[in-house]
Amino acid sequence: MTVLEDRIEMAEENCGLTLDGMFESLERTTPEGYKVEIVEGAVFMSPQRDTHWEIILDIIEQLRAKYPRMRVKSDVRIDYPGHLNGFASDVTLVAEAAEQTPGGLWRCGDVEFVAEVISKGTAHNDYGPKKAAYAVAEVPVYLIADPYQGKCHLYTQPKDGEYVSELTVSFGTDVDMTATPLGLTLATDEFPRDQRHRP
Repeated sequence: MTVLEDRIEMAEENCGLTLDGMFESLERTTPEGYKVEIVEGAVFMSPQRDTHWEIILDIIEQLRAKYPRMRVKSDVRIDYPGHLNGFASDVTLVAEAAEQTPGGLWRCGDVEFVAEVISKGTAHNDYGPKKAAYAVAEVPVYLIADPYQGKCHLYTQPKDGEYVSELTVSFGTDVDMTATPLGLTLATDEFPRDQRHRP
């Protein structure tokens, strides 16, 4: 077991709840078309919107041009360090040698890239506790695509639970990730903006 897995397990044991138990209960009651995540023990359900999905699909298609299908995930639960953090990130790239746990989950230590597309009701998670958890887990590259701002925020070089480097670009400008472990440039010229009020 890794240090990260130990920290996740200890957090679950200290509160009497487990992510597995919570997700098992939620799977029976979640309406179709909704995404469920648990962030710091709080449950968040959000519907997929067209703008949100178009950006996710664009990112996935660009990743698939370089990486095999089996490494690119979307809305797949991965447990992260902290109190009851079970995230279903919009886009995740796992390492080539990654293997699922006996329970069928991917390990956060095998995650090389995460992208979150901002939704109105959960933006605070992506910019706050989820960003912190990704940094603690040392996810090398974290991208936020914000259709309300019309901007992408790239976070790299996790160190001591924070990202040391941040780059912000407007939609329409390429996100240069060639110097990161991802080794590619992400085109954003087709990312749609959401004209509703910013979250």
